[in-house]
Amino acid sequence: MASINCKGTLIDFESPKVMGILNVTPDSFYDGGSYKNEKDILDQAEKMLDDGATFIDVGAYSSRPDAQDIHVEEECNRLIPVVELLLKNFPEVLLSIDTFRSKVAQEAVKAGAALINDISAGLLDPEMLPTVAKLQVPYILMHMRGTPQTMKGLTDYDNLIKEVLFYLSERVAAARALGLNDIIIDPGLGFAKTIAQNYELLHATEKLQILDLPILIGLSRKSMITKTLGIDAKSALNGTTALNMVALQKGASILRVHDVKEAVETVRLYQALNAEFL
Repeated sequence: MASINCKGTLIDFESPKVMGILNVTPDSFYDGGSYKNEKDILDQAEKMLDDGATFIDVGAYSSRPDAQDIHVEEECNRLIPVVELLLKNFPEVLLSIDTFRSKVAQEAVKAGAALINDISAGLLDPEMLPTVAKLQVPYILMHMRGTPQTMKGLTDYDNLIKEVLFYLSERVAAARALGLNDIIIDPGLGFAKTIAQNYELLHATEKLQILDLPILIGLSRKSMITKTLGIDAKSALNGTTALNMVALQKGASILRVHDVKEAVETVRLYQALNAEFL
């Protein structure tokens, strides 16, 4: 099973890992505006680490459908103080930075971040892949079409699974050509996909294993759950847990979630289910 090097620490995915989501945006679909001050941010980070998160994914630009586009400087101004705050209080924390902008990636890694999580796989900023290659940090590349502002209208596929696989393999090749070694792939549930397409993609997750890379699945409290069940995001923890178990059975290496404790428990139950009893 593949492993990645995070700031000199080797993370292997023989045991699936959990990535906690910490949004410092005012308008994220579930927890936007929840963490307004240093105490709230530190309390949430501490809870996620205590609950067993391997990574904390910090985002300062909301990528939900129709999200407001903000200037790169504003993203940096929101993000970098949070990175510095977290590392000052939790020096060992492995921070993932949810951004598609090379300047933000560069500043965050300079401040101590461990990996970059790019919804655009380098396509929204031509400098992203060269920057991450130079920084030599692990890179999560995701399938998406268009931008958060336009993706809802870009869901017409001839063959969804083949096209996602082709896209990811092409982006991996582009990253590898620049010398990027540690790569994680994300099929992009909720990004330029209908509800039915999200389920089709989740069901076919094991087909992504052909790329022989760790697979990140991020479906926490998303509309594929809320719209299917007729509930709001606040009520979607049970649905998230159910589908996270499916993701693990289909080969996910990382679960990206708002609720770390429940995801870690899901991983433990998955491992118990798959233990070889002598």
